[in-house]
Amino acid sequence: MLPLFKQFIRDTRTGRRLKINGERIKPQTVRNYEEVLKLLDSFCVFKGSILKVRLLVGRNGKLSIRESNRWKRFYFSFCNYLYDEKNCFDNYVGLVVRVLKAFFRYLRRDRLLEIGGFHQNFYAPSEEIDVIALSHLQLRFLIQDRSFESKLSARLQLMKDIFVFGCTVALRSSDLFRLSFQDIRKIGSRSYLSVKSRKTGARTTIRLPDYLIQIIDRLRMRNPTSVFLFPKTSIERFNVNIKRIGELAGWQEAMPKVRYRRGKPIQQLSDKNLNQPRFCDRLSTHVMRKTAITTMLMLGMPELLVRKISGHSPNSREFYRYVNFAQELMDNQIEKMYRKLLG
Repeated sequence: MLPLFKQFIRDTRTGRRLKINGERIKPQTVRNYEEVLKLLDSFCVFKGSILKVRLLVGRNGKLSIRESNRWKRFYFSFCNYLYDEKNCFDNYVGLVVRVLKAFFRYLRRDRLLEIGGFHQNFYAPSEEIDVIALSHLQLRFLIQDRSFESKLSARLQLMKDIFVFGCTVALRSSDLFRLSFQDIRKIGSRSYLSVKSRKTGARTTIRLPDYLIQIIDRLRMRNPTSVFLFPKTSIERFNVNIKRIGELAGWQEAMPKVRYRRGKPIQQLSDKNLNQPRFCDRLSTHVMRKTAITTMLMLGMPELLVRKISGHSPNSREFYRYVNFAQELMDNQIEKMYRKLLG
């Protein structure tokens, strides 16, 4: 099985294996495949066995039943390994299972190997991770409070500018951190950000408010020869810095974090002293896109326009998680309903 999996990765990386629509598969997906290969290899070492893919020749019912049972045992054994030995959560196990199903589809469709459809019964678990985002009042504080900004070091002021930018434009972090000054376009007296998503290929164009134009001007003055909008920084360091900014802003209320393993909730603690995570401790690059989308929704922008800016499809489950999170939007709609009810 492992040599076949390596070929699966090579064919994906070189473009011999494509999406159904003919597009090449993204490098991040290939990196996910490589991580699954490492897990399969370590699983074989852990079990002291070799994984084999057997061909189903002819219509041998007994062989089909035997193979079905063998893959069923592999599925449960491998998932138990991920949960018990690697301490994975449901979402990651689900990702690994989806990669395995893609690999078996490749064997059947691209390599034309008669291996049966047993992989179709592999269940990919998932978990709903709670959405963390800044309220529009918190975002306004970061934009407007000059006394707070003056207390920050020059480095933290820069990180705050990037954070505010991300919390406004709703880009994925992979697109945000590769923005260049050429992505800023001026039409008359208005400035626009126009960028093509690396993940989906969709182009996003959004008008920039004055406070983002001021940030762009500061960035241009900081490094006039740079092509890129933001200075190069690791995601890890950026996350550390925005956590520090949140702490200095006083956002230290407890914010429990729950993950799921085999469908059971597991409370996540922030340190060895078994303390609950604070709101500031949970700030990360993921918060920026979530904040931008929920702010747009809460302040009354129609869902259709928000989806056009964020690049979500009409039936996106992820997008409607943001809609559900926008409690203020729900409250306003319920108040309208009550007023109509009572005349």
